[in-house]
Amino acid sequence: MKNVVLVGFMGTGKTTVGAALSEALGIVQKDLDEVIVAKEGCSIPTLFAERGESYFRDAESKYLDELLDEGSQILTTGGGVVLRQQNVESMLQKGIVVALSASEEELIKRLENDTGRPLLAGGVAERVRTLLQQRSGAYDFAPIQIDTTGKSLEAIVAEITNHLTETEEFGEQ
Repeated sequence: MKNVVLVGFMGTGKTTVGAALSEALGIVQKDLDEVIVAKEGCSIPTLFAERGESYFRDAESKYLDELLDEGSQILTTGGGVVLRQQNVESMLQKGIVVALSASEEELIKRLENDTGRPLLAGGVAERVRTLLQQRSGAYDFAPIQIDTTGKSLEAIVAEITNHLTETEEFGEQ
């Protein structure tokens, strides 16, 4: 079975949906950010602070490729993984990509108390609006698009599962 790769802006529900999708489909879920933290030996905010965003993006690309080569998993990614074209191409080649989205208001509500995201430093609402503008269209490459605004976790998982069963390559290796 191919990888199912969840992409989307921070706060769209990738990690939560990935865990529920993993349970529903009976396949393992791996989180790219968790792998980066484990392999690099420090938190993502620390990586950003001590080595910079460029170093983080290099590590992200490296570990993304390693995980995609493992196959047959739900892979949840960080919101910025799509900023490098090589990552987009790898995800499309080695997986079925599902983009999660949510309204600006919903994202701000979900993220307003999150202190572990270095890109939100300096005011959540303002940073979310700025980043959404900068990343406009960045997730459009994904063949499956799911808006999570106002939907239950069960409804989101059912919607993704329905799309996957309609996808011929889902059962292929």
